[in-house]
Amino acid sequence: MTKVTELGYLGLSVSNLDAWRDYAAGIMGMQVVDEGEGDRIYLRMDRWHHRIVLHADGGDDLAYLGWRVAGPVELDELAERLENAGIPFKVASDVEAAERRVLGLLQLEDPSGNPTEIFYGPQIDTASPFHPGRPMFGKFVTGDQGLGHVIIREDDVEAATRFYRLIGLEGAVEYKIALPDGAVGTPVFMHCNNRHHSIAFGLGPMEKRINHLMVEYTDLDDLGYAHDLVRQRKFDVSLQLGKHSNDEALTFYCANPSGWLWEPGWGSRHAPSQQEHYVRDIFGHDNEVEGYGLDIPLK
Repeated sequence: MTKVTELGYLGLSVSNLDAWRDYAAGIMGMQVVDEGEGDRIYLRMDRWHHRIVLHADGGDDLAYLGWRVAGPVELDELAERLENAGIPFKVASDVEAAERRVLGLLQLEDPSGNPTEIFYGPQIDTASPFHPGRPMFGKFVTGDQGLGHVIIREDDVEAATRFYRLIGLEGAVEYKIALPDGAVGTPVFMHCNNRHHSIAFGLGPMEKRINHLMVEYTDLDDLGYAHDLVRQRKFDVSLQLGKHSNDEALTFYCANPSGWLWEPGWGSRHAPSQQEHYVRDIFGHDNEVEGYGLDIPLK
């Protein structure tokens, strides 16, 4: 079955490009590319033209998710599957595809209205080496694992699970977390390649479309360096350093200039071949600053 192969890019709506330049490059280590368009800048993590677009339109939220397929045949096959399932989509024009730096593009929405794009043929700037925005000991984990993972708002978890399975992701509930009110949280985690998960949802009501973006370093020292910089700059930390049970990544969760969370991490394992579930994290991830949608005990 034709399936998406990675979470290839993100569009983020922001209100303060200067603050984001400093955060993305100076703290997290991404390369900022400004092509003089005025209303956007690009963030590189590898040889792709970009992995993230920062659109200066003031929304401070997720603007769109970009899922990759292998090529034009696969894009046509996925379009046919969407049509047969009664899911509306638009075939982007050549101009719209060029704006995303891809060769072909479908535009649609997931069941909760999150803008979603399916594309093939990203622009790879092999002649322009990646230059991190601050000194790095290693690099970002990308390649065939995509740019990272996101947790997003889904009002109907079952409908969202069906939608993402339709486009080729696999997965289900991975945690059963005892909540302070006596309920049990059961978030869904889904993957489309070796990355443990590329998307997750089911955290309950969320003010924004996105709760957090996880990016992963190849070197533990880069995670420690980012952690020190976040503490020095006094960005809110929602969850302290800890290790998840599902992906076994060492991570922490900190606020970004748009008021939601980034999760820098290191050491994630690959997606397992069979489904598992967990009731707590391995260690850490203690709650610190409340109000970012993760005010739950993970151990």
